[in-house]
Amino acid sequence: MKSITIHNLDDTLEKRIKERAGKHGTSLNKTIQTLLKEALGLSKNRPDHKSDFIDLFGIWTEKDAEEFRKETSSFNQIDKQDWK
Repeated sequence: MKSITIHNLDDTLEKRIKERAGKHGTSLNKTIQTLLKEALGLSKNRPDHKSDFIDLFGIWTEKDAEEFRKETSSFNQIDKQDWK
C-alpha cells in the first residue's frame, strides 16, 4: 500500500483530526484513512445525513394529507389518448 504526505495542514484541521482520533481511540493515520474513505463514498458505514435536513422536514395533518391525495388523485388515471 502506498504512503502519502500531506503538507501545510492548518492548525484548525490538525486539531479536528486529533480530536476525532482521540474520540474514536484511533491513530491519526487510521483517522485520516477513515475520513478519506467517507469523503469518497468508500466507507462501509455510510454516515446518516438525515439530521442535516431536519429543518426542511414538515409534518402533515390528516387534513393536509387528504387534500394532497384529493389534488393528486388524477395522477392515478391513465388517459388512453396520451398513449396513441
